[in-house]
Amino acid sequence: MLNPDIAKAAATRRGKVVSVRGSVVDVEFSDGLPAIYSLLHAGDSNQIVIEVMSQLDAQRVRGIALTPTQGLARGMPVEDTGGPLQAPVGKQIISRMFDVFGNAIDHQPAPMDVQWRSVHRAPPPLSDRSTKSEIFETGIKAIDVLVPLERGGKAGLFGGAGVGKTVLLTEMIHNMVGHQQGVSIFCGIGERCREGEELYRDMKAAGVLPNMVMVFGQMNEPPGSRFRVGATALTMAEYFRDDEHRDVLLLIDNIFRFIQAGMEVSGLMGQMPSRLGYQPTMSTELSGLEERIANTKAGAITSIQAVYVPADDLTDPAAAHVFSHLSASIVLSRKRASEGLYPAIDLLQSNSKMATPGIVGERHYKLAQEIRRTLAQYDDLKDVVAMLGLEQLSPEDRSVVARARRLERFLTQPFFATEQFSGVKGKLVSLQDSLDGCERILRDEYKDYPESALYMIGAIDEAMKPATPTPPAAATTPPAKTEPVSAHET
Repeated sequence: MLNPDIAKAAATRRGKVVSVRGSVVDVEFSDGLPAIYSLLHAGDSNQIVIEVMSQLDAQRVRGIALTPTQGLARGMPVEDTGGPLQAPVGKQIISRMFDVFGNAIDHQPAPMDVQWRSVHRAPPPLSDRSTKSEIFETGIKAIDVLVPLERGGKAGLFGGAGVGKTVLLTEMIHNMVGHQQGVSIFCGIGERCREGEELYRDMKAAGVLPNMVMVFGQMNEPPGSRFRVGATALTMAEYFRDDEHRDVLLLIDNIFRFIQAGMEVSGLMGQMPSRLGYQPTMSTELSGLEERIANTKAGAITSIQAVYVPADDLTDPAAAHVFSHLSASIVLSRKRASEGLYPAIDLLQSNSKMATPGIVGERHYKLAQEIRRTLAQYDDLKDVVAMLGLEQLSPEDRSVVARARRLERFLTQPFFATEQFSGVKGKLVSLQDSLDGCERILRDEYKDYPESALYMIGAIDEAMKPATPTPPAAATTPPAKTEPVSAHET
């Protein structure tokens, strides 16, 4: 199960199993205790791997099994490897798929000439971090205009089940690898095996696999394994940033499942639960992972993280703790998804610390503020329109509603990731085209065009192509667009 370097490490200590309770294993050593985070081997052929989590007394340690513990019994011999969990790093890992131990799981031979590094690493010191703020373009209109991402920053994708988090992540991989000379690392924490297999196949078909590394801790694996898979992916990302001086796009799906795995480990270790059953160390564990994602003088790790929000409640402690680490928050809305407005981003709840005049520029900032103001006014008028009808509004309010509805439709976009489901070719839109389109809608240049002419297009000029604008096929039956979301349900 482990990499060759760990397997060959001299066994410094031997002990025996004294108790097994699910994934929790107590081991007794007579000649000194192994260090915290050391890996222990047990069982036939040493296939059971245990990570030391605490030292109970002078002779016993308690560990969490990173593999299933079937067949483990009291009295069985245990071997200390003398080192922590390690991850493979090097150019040879690109285009491959790994598990938490660094084993290749894509039915290809193990990569040769790789180094092995501990997954337990300190964040870069403040003196090495870059203080320059740069925008990271995604090619997705709604994000680039209203929620600009930071190069070397962390962005969260918040949403309940089935609103399109994984589809949006897949689209970002496609767009980033296409026009950024960097490496993408996809980390699946608690992923379904179906999603992993589909993602691998889709990335291969899209031709982006040669610049990608995929690391998976599947949903059926023990909590210890799911808890450490994020650290394995980060160790690989740090290699490309620090040694190769390349920019890295780290996609984590789903950071909530990292917290969930930590909660399971904490419960198994017998710690007193905190609010809503979460582990008391949640903030520390999350910070240990998030603070390693940084923009340094050597390069940047830009992270986009899907965050499952339990019961769509953004005040849940898991969502609230993740919020504190992010430079941008993209909130997905079930209501917009039900209306067929994809990507289903809640344009008023989503925000970014980059959206300031000093970073994005005066024109972009003013335009974004005007779009938000128009959408907020429309939101206030929705109840009046629902009860009394559009005719009862003043001419000024009617034009606000018309602009807002056209903006909402212009900020939808066909994705490359969903071409096979929708039959609509994906579009990559530059920031300049996105800003121009929004500006022209706000100037009422498109007030004589039906709203459907702006639905699921790329740049604004595409609305002018037909002599008489006609709604695209997707606009007449928006529910047809819901299929890709369920296909990659998060």
